[in-house]
Amino acid sequence: MNKIEHIGIAVKNLEEANSLYSKIFGKQPYKQEEVESEGVKTSFFKAGDNKIELLEATKEDSAIAKFIAKKGEGIHHIAFDVDNIEAEIKRLSSEGFIVLNKKPKKGADNKLVAFLHPKSTNGVLIELCQEIIINE
Repeated sequence: MNKIEHIGIAVKNLEEANSLYSKIFGKQPYKQEEVESEGVKTSFFKAGDNKIELLEATKEDSAIAKFIAKKGEGIHHIAFDVDNIEAEIKRLSSEGFIVLNKKPKKGADNKLVAFLHPKSTNGVLIELCQEIIINE
Protein backbone atom coordinates (compact mmCIF):
# COMPACT_ATOMS: atom_id res chain seq x y z
CA MET A 1 0.00 0.00 0.00
CA ASN A 2 1.43 3.31 -1.08
CA LYS A 3 -0.72 5.99 0.56
CA ILE A 4 -4.26 6.96 1.44
CA GLU A 5 -5.85 7.54 -1.97
CA HIS A 6 -9.01 9.19 -0.65
CA ILE A 7 -11.61 9.21 2.10
CA GLY A 8 -15.16 8.43 1.01
CA ILE A 9 -18.06 10.27 2.63
CA ALA A 10 -21.67 9.14 2.18
CA VAL A 11 -24.11 12.02 1.67
CA LYS A 12 -27.86 12.23 1.15
CA ASN A 13 -27.70 15.08 -1.35
CA LEU A 14 -24.61 15.52 -3.52
CA GLU A 15 -25.51 19.03 -4.67
CA GLU A 16 -25.86 20.27 -1.08
CA ALA A 17 -22.70 18.44 0.00
CA ASN A 18 -20.77 19.91 -2.94
CA SER A 19 -21.83 23.38 -1.82
CA LEU A 20 -20.73 22.68 1.76
CA TYR A 21 -17.35 21.18 0.79
CA SER A 22 -16.76 23.93 -1.78
CA LYS A 23 -16.97 26.39 1.10
CA ILE A 24 -14.64 24.25 3.23
CA PHE A 25 -11.99 23.85 0.51
CA GLY A 26 -12.54 27.20 -1.21
CA LYS A 27 -12.97 25.51 -4.60
CA GLN A 28 -15.34 23.36 -6.62
CA PRO A 29 -14.94 19.59 -7.03
CA TYR A 30 -12.42 18.68 -9.71
CA LYS A 31 -14.48 15.76 -10.96
CA GLN A 32 -18.05 14.46 -10.82
CA GLU A 33 -19.30 11.20 -12.27
CA GLU A 34 -21.86 8.46 -11.91
CA VAL A 35 -20.89 4.83 -11.37
CA GLU A 36 -24.06 3.06 -12.49
CA SER A 37 -22.84 -0.40 -11.46
CA GLU A 38 -22.57 0.82 -7.85
CA GLY A 39 -25.72 2.97 -7.89
CA VAL A 40 -23.82 6.09 -6.91
CA LYS A 41 -22.99 9.63 -8.02
CA THR A 42 -19.63 10.93 -6.87
CA SER A 43 -17.65 14.12 -6.70
CA PHE A 44 -14.01 14.60 -5.76
CA PHE A 45 -12.23 17.42 -3.97
CA LYS A 46 -8.47 17.87 -3.58
CA ALA A 47 -6.74 19.45 -0.63
CA GLY A 48 -3.02 19.31 -1.35
CA ASP A 49 -2.19 15.67 -2.04
CA ASN A 50 -5.35 14.49 -0.26
CA LYS A 51 -8.70 13.70 -1.84
CA ILE A 52 -12.25 13.49 -0.52
CA GLU A 53 -14.91 11.55 -2.42
CA LEU A 54 -18.55 12.42 -1.78
CA LEU A 55 -21.02 9.63 -2.61
CA GLU A 56 -24.78 9.93 -3.14
CA ALA A 57 -26.95 6.87 -3.76
CA THR A 58 -28.83 6.69 -7.05
CA LYS A 59 -30.53 3.38 -6.19
CA GLU A 60 -32.41 2.53 -3.01
CA ASP A 61 -30.65 -0.84 -2.75
CA SER A 62 -27.12 0.51 -3.27
CA ALA A 63 -24.41 0.15 -0.64
CA ILE A 64 -24.46 3.91 0.00
CA ALA A 65 -28.25 4.01 0.47
CA LYS A 66 -28.03 1.10 2.93
CA PHE A 67 -25.14 2.74 4.77
CA ILE A 68 -27.00 6.05 5.18
CA ALA A 69 -30.20 4.26 6.28
CA LYS A 70 -28.25 2.37 8.95
CA LYS A 71 -25.63 4.90 10.08
CA GLY A 72 -26.53 8.26 8.55
CA GLU A 73 -24.24 10.51 6.57
CA GLY A 74 -20.53 10.38 7.28
CA ILE A 75 -17.27 8.61 6.58
CA HIS A 76 -17.99 5.51 4.52
CA HIS A 77 -14.54 4.19 3.61
CA ILE A 78 -10.82 4.82 3.47
CA ALA A 79 -9.16 4.05 0.13
CA PHE A 80 -5.53 3.08 -0.31
CA ASP A 81 -3.49 3.38 -3.50
CA VAL A 82 -1.83 0.12 -4.58
CA ASP A 83 0.49 -0.72 -7.47
CA ASN A 84 -0.97 -4.17 -8.21
CA ILE A 85 -4.54 -4.63 -7.01
CA GLU A 86 -4.75 -8.30 -7.98
CA ALA A 87 -1.59 -9.09 -5.98
CA GLU A 88 -2.97 -7.13 -3.00
CA ILE A 89 -6.28 -9.01 -3.16
CA LYS A 90 -4.38 -12.30 -3.11
CA ARG A 91 -2.02 -11.19 -0.33
CA LEU A 92 -4.76 -9.82 1.91
CA SER A 93 -6.95 -12.90 1.35
CA SER A 94 -4.03 -15.09 2.43
CA GLU A 95 -3.65 -12.92 5.55
CA GLY A 96 -7.26 -13.77 6.48
CA PHE A 97 -9.04 -10.58 5.46
CA ILE A 98 -12.50 -10.87 3.95
CA VAL A 99 -12.18 -9.51 0.42
CA LEU A 100 -15.54 -8.50 -1.04
CA ASN A 101 -14.26 -8.53 -4.64
CA LYS A 102 -12.20 -11.49 -5.79
CA LYS A 103 -11.59 -9.57 -9.03
CA PRO A 104 -11.16 -5.79 -9.18
CA LYS A 105 -13.91 -3.75 -10.80
CA LYS A 106 -14.04 -0.34 -12.45
CA GLY A 107 -14.68 2.41 -9.94
CA ALA A 108 -14.79 6.19 -10.03
CA ASP A 109 -11.89 8.51 -10.88
CA ASN A 110 -10.26 6.10 -13.38
CA LYS A 111 -9.55 3.38 -10.81
CA LEU A 112 -9.80 -0.36 -10.45
CA VAL A 113 -11.21 -1.07 -6.99
CA ALA A 114 -11.79 -3.85 -4.49
CA PHE A 115 -13.06 -3.72 -0.91
CA LEU A 116 -12.20 -5.41 2.39
CA HIS A 117 -15.15 -6.21 4.63
CA PRO A 118 -15.30 -4.14 7.83
CA LYS A 119 -15.78 -7.34 9.87
CA SER A 120 -12.13 -8.15 9.15
CA THR A 121 -10.72 -4.59 9.52
CA ASN A 122 -11.96 -3.43 12.94
CA GLY A 123 -15.14 -1.92 11.52
CA VAL A 124 -13.56 0.14 8.70
CA LEU A 125 -14.49 -0.46 5.06
CA ILE A 126 -11.17 -0.45 3.19
CA GLU A 127 -11.01 0.21 -0.55
CA LEU A 128 -8.00 -0.74 -2.65
CA CYS A 129 -7.44 1.52 -5.67
CA GLN A 130 -5.19 1.08 -8.69
CA GLU A 131 -4.94 3.70 -11.41
CA ILE A 132 -6.17 2.41 -14.79
CA ILE A 133 -3.37 2.90 -17.28
CA ILE A 134 -4.58 3.67 -20.80
CA ASN A 135 -2.03 2.79 -23.46
CA GLU A 136 -2.14 5.18 -26.37
